[in-house]
Amino acid sequence: MQRREFVAAAAGLIAAPLVARAAGTQPVKFVVDFAYQGNHAIWGLGLARGVFTAGGLDVHMDRGYGSGDTITKVAAGAYDIGFADINAAVKFNAVNPDKRVIGVLQGFDRSLSAIIALKKSGITRPADLAGRTLGAPEADASRLLFPAFARTNHFDADKVTWRNIAPNLRETILVQGQVDAISGFSSTSLFNLLAIGVPRDQIVMLQYPDYGLDLYGNAVIVREDMLEKNPAMIAAFVKATIASTNLLLADPAAGMAAMKARDPLFDIALESARWDFVRDNAYLTPAVKKEGFGYVDPQRMELTIRANAEAYGIDSPPRLNQLYTTRFLPPRTERMPV
Repeated sequence: MQRREFVAAAAGLIAAPLVARAAGTQPVKFVVDFAYQGNHAIWGLGLARGVFTAGGLDVHMDRGYGSGDTITKVAAGAYDIGFADINAAVKFNAVNPDKRVIGVLQGFDRSLSAIIALKKSGITRPADLAGRTLGAPEADASRLLFPAFARTNHFDADKVTWRNIAPNLRETILVQGQVDAISGFSSTSLFNLLAIGVPRDQIVMLQYPDYGLDLYGNAVIVREDMLEKNPAMIAAFVKATIASTNLLLADPAAGMAAMKARDPLFDIALESARWDFVRDNAYLTPAVKKEGFGYVDPQRMELTIRANAEAYGIDSPPRLNQLYTTRFLPPRTERMPV
């Protein structure tokens, strides 16, 4: 189906924007991973266009405060569904086997973990990091995965000095030259640097998947017990999310407007650019274009589990079926990007 045909069909099937709760819809509490950003317009637009209501769901969406916090809240039952980094779920599930969260729709087909430097540092490849000083919060996921990144790229992680930095100061300290590079999500640090005036051609990003550590990223998650208690709700949410993803791909401006209506502080120009970046780096990958949204390569997911087990010193990591399931995905023909 061509993009314009998809949008026309969706308009015919979906009620008008800002649909009120329909009789018989099931309440669903949903929390994303962080403050609202461009990729969250998947749900913002889907909610505004009534996609979830048409699927029988009355979804209430809240911003998040980091993937770890989102996972904890979903596991505790404060939320029914979350959107969080599957890497963080590896450690959580290993430590909390009785409260596991399970990925039901892989959103980011590639992790956005990266090392970010400025061109003037002379860093152009992973091996250039040896002997340098890097900065990041102590619990930053990209920092914790750095030994696996170093091993994959054949240099000694112990030759790197780390400086602990508060998340809100990470990019500023890099620009001030107090560290040679920082670790973090490329989609966050890149746009933070641009926002403080650093030209794009002066920013160097060593994204982990580009250098051999091809891990998965954020996914839609639910509590493990929900798999049997409420499978219809999960399947409906997954299907509506895929439909909403295609709506955002077809009309990103509408998605940004939907988020602005939800959050007056939402910066449309900034988040439009961020969505373009996330779309190209994490959503519309070769694997997704071939297999559809939600597809998971078991070998890549096993690598994701192993890398995190090593990073966190986990002796008994969760098995693949204790971290992710494809059970709730619609047929491949209904999962393809338009």
